[in-house]
Amino acid sequence: MSNHLFSNFKLGDMLLQNHVVMAPMTRNRCPDNIPNEMVVNYYAQRTEAGLIITEGTSPSDSGLGYPRIPGLFTGEQMKAWKKVTEAVHRGGSRIFVQLMHCGRVAHPDNMMSGLEIVAPSPVAIKGEKMWTDQNGLQDYPVPEEMTENEILSTIEEYVHSADLAMQAGFDGVEIHGANGYLIDQFLNTASNHRQDRWGGSIENRTRFALEVTKAVSLKIGAGKVGFRMSPYGVFNGMTSDAHTEDIFEKLAADFQKLGILYIHIVDHSSMGAPEVKASVKARIRAQFKGVVILSGGYDIKRAEHDLSEKKGELFAFGRPFISNPKLVTKMKKHLPLTPADSTTFYTPGEKGYIDYSLE
Repeated sequence: MSNHLFSNFKLGDMLLQNHVVMAPMTRNRCPDNIPNEMVVNYYAQRTEAGLIITEGTSPSDSGLGYPRIPGLFTGEQMKAWKKVTEAVHRGGSRIFVQLMHCGRVAHPDNMMSGLEIVAPSPVAIKGEKMWTDQNGLQDYPVPEEMTENEILSTIEEYVHSADLAMQAGFDGVEIHGANGYLIDQFLNTASNHRQDRWGGSIENRTRFALEVTKAVSLKIGAGKVGFRMSPYGVFNGMTSDAHTEDIFEKLAADFQKLGILYIHIVDHSSMGAPEVKASVKARIRAQFKGVVILSGGYDIKRAEHDLSEKKGELFAFGRPFISNPKLVTKMKKHLPLTPADSTTFYTPGEKGYIDYSLE
């Protein structure tokens, strides 16, 4: 097979039309947490990607930390997502849903009434604020520490959501273990101060990520499961420590044993975060023999280089896909890219969402 970004690629039992992935991007366009026709249109416009990974989608009502993000835990949500998957498949692309439980990255104004904000430990995010439609920017509250029973029931929520994903016609599920959301909160000592079997040692801190991934794999098949991770990430109050690389090396080894389809490594250094060191990518690569998706600041030249160097098999593009629905055609023809309007990344409505040129 030609090592070329625009050649076909076999991902598990799926043939992708190219090595280009549309990265998961929160867009806050789902009133009542249900995808609507505008969302269907948005994904349908971007089916030149070999694989589309949806925006972060909550597996439960307690995971809805942001305003207007989609969920996948009710029959109504499943039926709404089915319209998205059908449109994407008609366009020739494959689509995975990214399951994202926000954990402590939440505010009561964004939650259904009476729901607690939960996290591994009662530690709030400091120095950042959360947007609420009712009251604008608000400080993050201190979350409730999850009990053992709550942890186990949350794992089951992921399983239920993955089952609904299959009913909705998704090709697979990406478990969001990156960027400071619930699974990453268990991995990271900035947010996990537990002294039980879910915190402390490397084995204990990785347990929640592994148990979620294992349970979802048992339900829908490991060949339909991916996992996103962000070593050295600082988003949502995360930090790194002396064991950061050990954590992700262990996860990669555990995922190899489970036989999941891919690991998706996100590097936000292009947006000002610390670089994900080559050393940790190499340790992950050494332990995990499945597909690796690399994400963060890619352009065609860098993606082609890293593909030829076998650093990864698939390459995720984020913001360029927002403002260039036909990104693959533009990259193939070396056409100039339309810049994205960052003021409309998270606002409701069509502007900055489905009104970019389809040329």
